[in-house]
Amino acid sequence: MKNKDSPKEVWQQYQDGRFYKESIGLYDTVRTNENFYIGNQWEGLNAPDLPKPTLNFLKRVVNYCNAMIVSDDIAAAFTPVSASQETNLAAESLSLQVEAVMEQMKLKSKFRDAIRDALVDGDCCLFLRFDPTVETGQPLRGDIVAEAVENINVYFGNPYMREVEKQPYLILAKRVMLLELLDEAERNGVSEEERSKIRPDNDDAQGEKGDSDSLCTKLIKLWKEEGTVHCAEYTDGVTLRRPFDTGYTRYPLAWMSWERVKSSCHGQAILTGLIQNQIQVNRLFAMTIRSVEMNAFPKIVYDPNKIRRWTNATGEAIKAVGGVGGVSDAFSAIRGGDVSAQVMQVIEATINMTRDFMGASDAVLGNVDPDNTSAIIAVQQTAAIPLQLQKMDFYRFVEDVIRIMLDIMRACYGVRLLPCEDGRFPIEFDFSSLSGINYRLNVDVGASSYWSELTQMQTMESLYTKGLLTDAAAYVESIPAKYLRGKEKLLAALRERQAAAEAVATSGTEEEKANLISQDDPLVKKAESILKQMR
Repeated sequence: MKNKDSPKEVWQQYQDGRFYKESIGLYDTVRTNENFYIGNQWEGLNAPDLPKPTLNFLKRVVNYCNAMIVSDDIAAAFTPVSASQETNLAAESLSLQVEAVMEQMKLKSKFRDAIRDALVDGDCCLFLRFDPTVETGQPLRGDIVAEAVENINVYFGNPYMREVEKQPYLILAKRVMLLELLDEAERNGVSEEERSKIRPDNDDAQGEKGDSDSLCTKLIKLWKEEGTVHCAEYTDGVTLRRPFDTGYTRYPLAWMSWERVKSSCHGQAILTGLIQNQIQVNRLFAMTIRSVEMNAFPKIVYDPNKIRRWTNATGEAIKAVGGVGGVSDAFSAIRGGDVSAQVMQVIEATINMTRDFMGASDAVLGNVDPDNTSAIIAVQQTAAIPLQLQKMDFYRFVEDVIRIMLDIMRACYGVRLLPCEDGRFPIEFDFSSLSGINYRLNVDVGASSYWSELTQMQTMESLYTKGLLTDAAAYVESIPAKYLRGKEKLLAALRERQAAAEAVATSGTEEEKANLISQDDPLVKKAESILKQMR
């Protein structure tokens, strides 16, 4: 689609998106869920005399689910669909580059925050873009940055469809300081007359506290036109940045819902259906505390004609008219009823059953005596099975992020030096060539143990020990350089000896042939000892 919309029309599209979110109660749901997660569970209740305890068992379960999803380190394996020297080189180089970019922008910590948002709010979103100001240590500046966006600030052109790539357009809303927005508009060449129209606004959906009169809503609109993603930026009635071609072929936005809802781009959070359980636990516990207070400190009713002054101070004497015998007729104590033992049973049962249904039993959370360790581990592993569906969704989410990164690299990187495994011989790579390779690479995402370097080295060592791999140079070459210092020197020495051995084998004497280097080569033994020390 071509974007011919005016700022007024884009603002109306934004309002239409807000209307949809309000119709499904998203703003209220997110606000309530966030309060219950952080422990602000009594907000808005007008009960000044009622104690307000908070038994926030939901937060612990949410943190458990988050840890189960992201506890394993994430790794990605690039496999060319059609293997060739070019695609193999591209896959190896891109794997190192993607790993470096993920580390530079702290993407793994952003994944933890994203899963937290999905658990509490229902959806999580990462918005990736190319920042041309980032220093890279190379002649070309600029690199990829990632930004977490809350689901209340993402507006799909078709909110009844969850697939990002099929959207007619996407709108991202950001709350920006007025002065910052004015400076940005001036840098983008917006006229002074247009800049004067930029005014602060309020947004009740953001849950902003205090004075928000200095904030403005900035809209970033993305749409596809002739196969590439275009972008423009607006505020109410003003175009902050005119439409431009990003060069991307994918929307730079990765989206994940915790629990999918039919015919909606928004999912349901794990907390949404459990808020009432938390309310009942808090309410029952509050009333229990109130009952105990009434019993321990009862209300006193006294006759002022018989008792001159009453005090609740411990051990203090009270003067009474009519002598000691008349005191019993002068006052009475109002005592609350005893609390039924079933109240605490209901509270404990509600908490335990809620946690069990969420997959976080006492055994999983470690609230048991470790008498039978094997049984506890088996229970914990079994309890993690229901989260496998969400974990698969998370892997798909990470794969979307990586494919977006490759697309941005193709469009913006140009010719750059790629790190090699040993870090000593960088190669020059033209990222624009990814226009074809990008879609001929399989990106497999999973726990890093799936492609563990140590596992790979153990496999190579086993092959070499059993004689299935007889090339010492190939064996040493399979060891990552970060685990073997001086790897290149070691390889050069091995290859030199192999060349000498081949020369002896073809034209050497019988004695020289008998002394050919065997698998007991000290260089190989050195590599083997390093591997054993690492394990």
